[in-house]
Amino acid sequence: MSDVGNSSMLPIDLHVHSNCSDGTLSPSELVEHAMELGLAAFALTDHDCIDGISEAVSHAEKLKAYGSALPVPEVIPGIELSTEYHGMDVHLVGLYIDYKDREFIDSLKHFVDSRTERNRKICSLLNKAGIPIKYEDLLEAYPDSVITRAHYASYLFEKGFVKHRQEAFDRYVGNNAPCYVPREKITPSQAISLILKAKGAPVLAHPVLYHMSDNELDLLTGQLKEDGLMGIEAIYSTYSVSDQRRMRKLAAKYKLLLSGGSDFHGANKPNLEMGTGYGNLFIPQELLFKIKESLAP
Repeated sequence: MSDVGNSSMLPIDLHVHSNCSDGTLSPSELVEHAMELGLAAFALTDHDCIDGISEAVSHAEKLKAYGSALPVPEVIPGIELSTEYHGMDVHLVGLYIDYKDREFIDSLKHFVDSRTERNRKICSLLNKAGIPIKYEDLLEAYPDSVITRAHYASYLFEKGFVKHRQEAFDRYVGNNAPCYVPREKITPSQAISLILKAKGAPVLAHPVLYHMSDNELDLLTGQLKEDGLMGIEAIYSTYSVSDQRRMRKLAAKYKLLLSGGSDFHGANKPNLEMGTGYGNLFIPQELLFKIKESLAP
């Protein structure tokens, strides 16, 4: 990691969120933050959302044009799609997607419309629980964002309904809380298909977090490989050394590319930094080179 002369050893981050989903930094701020941290590249992978990509790409181009004193990172257009597999949340990251593809945009619009309906139902349940809140209040408080439960937690905290954000999840909007409303989800196979149609590389995100047995994860990975899965997130902020070893072994078995990310959310995930996670994360640029090669015509 100290060999800075080797470009393949420059740090990157292939899993980052902006305030267009549930992060706290704007896409432009992410570009500047990545630049300050010395990242060679980062992927903007907001949840079911591509709204921030144009801003991030444009801001990076402007910084380059103006002759920035620091190297400007490559902005990789990406997305994180939420899917359901045997009752569990499984996420697929898409890297280098064509975020201007009309079919892809239309599919995402359907997801956003269903999310809006879900948010209105959550507001209704919160009203019944004694909290006066309207969906429009959230849109006003968090403009240009896809409203998620993290926004509810922040809103309830800022308005004094809870003492801290975690309390909002525990008492109101967490998975087992009274105001929880499940999201409409697609299958992992459908997510892979969408990413491939958008000319991107589908990657299985943070598989260790699903707490599957080795056999269950092996079965899922094998099925997704047949569907077109290209990579697996083998490096991640919360992985132990043994976790990372397991994921690399799984990737090798199914001839999958290695990917890695911090899952940076800004202030919504305290002490987790872009590029370095909780301090010991390192994702080498050589992984990105291999992903690019796999997508080359």
